[in-house]
Amino acid sequence: MKCPGQDSRYWKPGAIFEVKCPKCGHKVEFFKDDSTRCCKKCGHRFVNPEMDFGCASYCPYAEQCLGDLPPELLAERDDLLKDRVAIETKHYFGQDFKRIGHAANVVRYAERIVKEEQGNPAVVLCAAYLQDIGIHEAERKYDPGDARHHEKEGVPIAVEILTRLGARDELIDEVCDIIGRRHHPRDKDPLNFKILHDADLIVNLETRCKVREIERNSLPKIIEKTFLTNTGKRLARETLFREEK
Repeated sequence: MKCPGQDSRYWKPGAIFEVKCPKCGHKVEFFKDDSTRCCKKCGHRFVNPEMDFGCASYCPYAEQCLGDLPPELLAERDDLLKDRVAIETKHYFGQDFKRIGHAANVVRYAERIVKEEQGNPAVVLCAAYLQDIGIHEAERKYDPGDARHHEKEGVPIAVEILTRLGARDELIDEVCDIIGRRHHPRDKDPLNFKILHDADLIVNLETRCKVREIERNSLPKIIEKTFLTNTGKRLARETLFREEK
């Protein structure tokens, strides 16, 4: 069965339109399901500026439907994926508002760190939403579950969610690598791992400070020793010491 959005029988007026080539200004005709077109005058190939790419963020048949996707659209697809992952995470945790809130806080810091460190937002933010996804299963099996159990149980659940949402294999592999050892950094970790690690650590330190589980005068040493990115260190100082003022 062909997707109605790509079946010309369901098209409405405006499904075929003209766009000026960004290089030479020549008019180029686009069909709504064209991912790219080549300008006949100058030869420049460019992305369809009016393409609705929403369904491709989660449809497992997007590439068969749309053909070979250009890098710009692949990036947009990954970016939209994180929003679907956020919804799935909330559904999974249900009434566990503590876990939902923790994930939201980690995402908030991860967004700032990934931007400055120039990591991959799709990988980092999907991992941020899914990092604790195995905690309920770990607590059910190992009561009480520790961090390694959370990591172990989280990977298959994350794989199922990301696969169902049509994520690329490369993205799934990297997100699950982060989830599977997020509390256990290695000597040479990739940047995306470091970003998620630091965002999660800021939230955890905030919580420990609020319940007086950790003394504030020990924070400078902890920050210098445990954070993996310069942006994470700076953001931790700004966040944790701001609360003193």
